[in-house]
Amino acid sequence: MKSNQLNLLAIRLVCTCASFLFIANTAIAQNYPNKPITLIAPYAAGGDSDFSGRNLSAVGTKYIGQALIVQNVVGASGTIGSQKVRLSPPDGYTLLISRGGSQAISPALDSSVPYKWNDFTFISLLDLNPVVCVVKSDAPFKTMKDLLANIRAQPGQLNYATAGNGTTQHLAVEVILRASNLPSTAAMMIPYKGGGEATTALLSGQVQFICNNLTTLVGQLKGGTMRALMVSTPERLKEFPDVPAARELGLAPFEQVTGWSGLYGPPGLPAEVVNKWVEVLKKVAQDPAWNKSNETTGAIAAIRSPADTEKFAREQYELYEKLGTVLNLRK
Repeated sequence: MKSNQLNLLAIRLVCTCASFLFIANTAIAQNYPNKPITLIAPYAAGGDSDFSGRNLSAVGTKYIGQALIVQNVVGASGTIGSQKVRLSPPDGYTLLISRGGSQAISPALDSSVPYKWNDFTFISLLDLNPVVCVVKSDAPFKTMKDLLANIRAQPGQLNYATAGNGTTQHLAVEVILRASNLPSTAAMMIPYKGGGEATTALLSGQVQFICNNLTTLVGQLKGGTMRALMVSTPERLKEFPDVPAARELGLAPFEQVTGWSGLYGPPGLPAEVVNKWVEVLKKVAQDPAWNKSNETTGAIAAIRSPADTEKFAREQYELYEKLGTVLNLRK
């Protein structure tokens, strides 16, 4: 057989295999789902990604028609669980509860992260976790103005706790200081192993304030051991009507700093699977149990279209990329 005939035969064989694969994938997508779906939460149980995944599991199961199983795959600031989903088959049976830390901050600041912010299929945002700045309930600072005045008068004397350099807790304070025309050295960052240890540090008096996701601190605020000074929302929250919004205090840039969870799939997820989830999430968004669970924990329900989700994720990535460059945090 001549060389050009062999080449033609090879091309036909490749095309035939590709056609069969396309037909098979389309059939799978059209029958989706026909077995349980795993939701990878890339942080530890009890954290924000875990809450979001379990909230979606509790409400979404009845609309998707299959069990939604939350699996915590932790490590490397959420990148291990995220990478697991990125490398999973694009069949819709392994999805990611994405987080701002793992999907925006880490790719923006660390070149060793094995994926880019947009190396996934965007399905939807799920919820927003406003960041709240707090002090102990017996602290002398009654308002954010009091705290900033003290920082200005005694630069470098007040400490704040974070879960590490480049985390939401750290960058939130950096945004506040920049919006207040104060240098990074005006308040001293004390890093801890995680958000739980940062909370303990405040309660034990090791630091004077922290800024963290409201969902993480809601128990202490409702229990009266902490006092909230400001929240990163355009308006006051119904659950915390006495806590001023950032814009009221002339600190509107703080609104950009928010925790969030989304639903992502591996790259190449079929449109039929994405569309199935879009329809399911429309029903979830109207479910009273979904909204009540978010409201009770200080989260804001935020289900959006895939296009709007991608736009939001891009803006978050660009925010932290710019901030990382200014603060020399990128590596």
